[in-house]
Amino acid sequence: MLVGAMTVGVSAACGSPAPPPPPPTSGLDLAGFDRAVRPQDDTYAFVNGTWIRNTQIPPDMSEYGSFTQLALRSEENQHTLIEDAARDGGDDPDRRKLGDLFGSFMDTQRLDQLGAQPLQPDFDAINKLATPQDLLKHLGEIQKFGQSNPIGLGVDQDSKDATRYITSVNQGGTALPDRDYYLSGDPKMVGIRDQYRTYVAKMLRLAGLPDPDGAAGRVLDLETKLAQAKWSKVQNRDAIATYNKFTIPDATKATGIDWSAYLAAAGVTDQPAMVIGQPSFFNTLSGLLTSVPLDTWKDYLRWQEITDYAPYLSKDFVDTRFDFVGKVLGGREQNRERWRRGVAAVNGSMGEALGKLYVQSYFPPEAKQRADALVHNIINAYRGSINNLDWMSPATRKAAEDKLNKLAVKIGYPNKWRDYTSLDIQRGDLVGNMKRTSRFEHQIALDKLGKPVDREEWFMDPQTVNAYYSPSMNEIVFPAAILQPPFFDARADDAVNYGAIGAVIGHEISHAFDDQGSKYDGDGNLRDWWTPEDAARFKAKTTALIAQYNAYHPVPDATINGELTLGENIADLSGLTVSHRAYQASLPGGTPGPVIDGFTGEQRFFMGYAQIWRSKERDESLRQSLRTDPHSPGQYRSNGVLPNVDAFYQAFDVKPTDRMYKPPADRIHIW
Repeated sequence: MLVGAMTVGVSAACGSPAPPPPPPTSGLDLAGFDRAVRPQDDTYAFVNGTWIRNTQIPPDMSEYGSFTQLALRSEENQHTLIEDAARDGGDDPDRRKLGDLFGSFMDTQRLDQLGAQPLQPDFDAINKLATPQDLLKHLGEIQKFGQSNPIGLGVDQDSKDATRYITSVNQGGTALPDRDYYLSGDPKMVGIRDQYRTYVAKMLRLAGLPDPDGAAGRVLDLETKLAQAKWSKVQNRDAIATYNKFTIPDATKATGIDWSAYLAAAGVTDQPAMVIGQPSFFNTLSGLLTSVPLDTWKDYLRWQEITDYAPYLSKDFVDTRFDFVGKVLGGREQNRERWRRGVAAVNGSMGEALGKLYVQSYFPPEAKQRADALVHNIINAYRGSINNLDWMSPATRKAAEDKLNKLAVKIGYPNKWRDYTSLDIQRGDLVGNMKRTSRFEHQIALDKLGKPVDREEWFMDPQTVNAYYSPSMNEIVFPAAILQPPFFDARADDAVNYGAIGAVIGHEISHAFDDQGSKYDGDGNLRDWWTPEDAARFKAKTTALIAQYNAYHPVPDATINGELTLGENIADLSGLTVSHRAYQASLPGGTPGPVIDGFTGEQRFFMGYAQIWRSKERDESLRQSLRTDPHSPGQYRSNGVLPNVDAFYQAFDVKPTDRMYKPPADRIHIW
C-alpha cells in the first residue's frame, strides 16, 4: 500500500524487539455521521449530517467546512511564524520584512491617525488628468500597482506557443462580484445595487471627497455600462474565444484603444504582439473613454482607489467596507480578527517567503514522498483508463496518452524560492508596503518578457489549502498545506486517503482532459488534437453533465449553472473514478481492503470522498457562489458524482428504489 502504510520500527535498547505498529484507523469522522439516513439515499448526509446539524458557521465567515477548517489551522501556524519574525527577524532579511509587514498591518493606532491621508498622492494624480489620453496613460500607470481599473494587464504564456511569454489584457473595472449584480432585475440584485450606491457614497464621504452622493450615482452608472459590455463567466471559460492575438498596431485598429501609449505607461516596451481576452469589451471601453465625462472617470478612479486600499486604512474605512462586502454580499456577522486579516495581507504580499518558513516547520519530507508515490499511482490508473476508453479512437487516444506522459508534478513547495531582496518594507507605512509589493510583482512579470518560460515557478504558495492544474504548463501542483487530514492522513487506511486526497489528485489530473483543458496538447499549446467524431462523443457526455447539474437547486430560487461549473464537475467525476481504480490496484493480490469501524474498504473510499466536501454556507454567499464560482456546492460535488460511478452501487448495494440510484444507461462515464 502506498498511502497509510506503516514503517517498521527499529529495535529498542538492549536488543528487545520494537512494539508492532498500531493498526490503521478508518480516517472517518464517525461522530459526524447521521445514522438515521441511509447512504443509498443520501451519502453526503449520511457521512456529514450530524456534523452539519451541530456545526455553526463562525460569525466571521461566510462558509465553513473541511477546506476552511484546514485553512484555519494553516493560518494559525502561519501566525506563529509571523509573530516570531516580528519579535526577532534575526539575520534573515525576509523574516524581518515579514515581521515589519505584519507589524505595519497591526499598528491600528497609526492607521487611525492617518485616515485617508495615504491616498492623497493618488487623488492628486487623478485631479491632474486633463484629456482622454491622460486617462488612458493613467490606467497603464496604476497597473504597476495592481489597482483596479477596466483593463487587466498580465504577462502569461502564449497559449499557442507555450515556450514564450506574451502580454495580455482582460476585462475588468467593476467592484460588484459579477455583471449580473448590475444587470439583473431580480429584486435581491436591485436591493444590493441600492445598498452599493449608499456604500460608495459613504466611503467617498469618509475620504473627504466632494459631492459623495452624486459621485456614487455616477460611479454606479459607469460600472453598469462596463458590466453591459462584459463577457459572462461562461463565455470567459472558452479558451479559444478568449485567445485573440494581435500585433500592437492591429490591436489599436481592432479596439480603438492606443495600446502603445497604454503599454508604455505600464512599463511594457518592445512587445510585437498582445492577446486580448474580450475584444468587444474593449471596443466599448474605447468609446466610454471619450464619451463619458472626464470628471465622471475621476469619480470612478477615486472610488476604485478607495475600495482597493480600504482594508489598509483607518477603522472607519475597514468597518464601512465590512458592512457591505462582509455582511450584504457575504452574510457574515462580524469581521475576522485583525491578526487573521494581517496573515492574509502577508500571504498576498510575500507568500513565498512565508511559505519557506511554513515548509521548514510543518511539512516533513516523508509527507512529500508519500504524496509523490500516490500521485504517480493515480497517473498510472489514468493511463489505464485512457487505454480502455470505448468511445475514443486510436489517434485521439495516442495524443491523450502523450499529454499524460508529459504531465509535470509539483508537490509541497518550489525547488527555488522567490528573491525578495529588492522589496522595500517599512514598518510604519502599510499602504506604501502594499503598493511596493504590487510594484515588485509587476516588475517580476515584466522581467519574464523575452525570456524562456520558467517551469520552476509556482502559482500557489505552500501554505495554501488548495491545488491546481495549469494547461499551458501541463502540470499539477499540490501545496504542502493540503497534504493533511482530512485530505491526507498518514495514520489512516488506504481507502479513505484514496477517496480524499486521491480524488483531489485525480481531479487536478482530470483538468488536463476537461472541456477546456482538453483543448491544450501535451506541450501546453492551444491546439485541436481530437478527431471530429471523438470531439462530438465527448461533447455529448459533457452536455449530459451540464443538464444533470442544471437541475440542482441549492436554494429554492437559484440553480447550479451547469455550463459555468462544467470543468470542475468533469474533474470531480473523472478524478473519483480514476482514484477508485488506483485504490483497487493498490490492494495486494486484489484482496479487499479490511473492514474498519464496520465499513468495507470500498464503502470507506466513497465515504472519505463525501467527507472532504462537508460544508455549510450562508445564503448570501451561496447565491454569490452560484453566479461566480466554477465549483458546485459541496453537497453536489459528492451526491452529483457518486450516482455516475458504477463501483458506488456495488459498495452499498444500491437498488432502483434508492434515492441515489441512476439507471445504468443514464450514468455518465467520461474518463
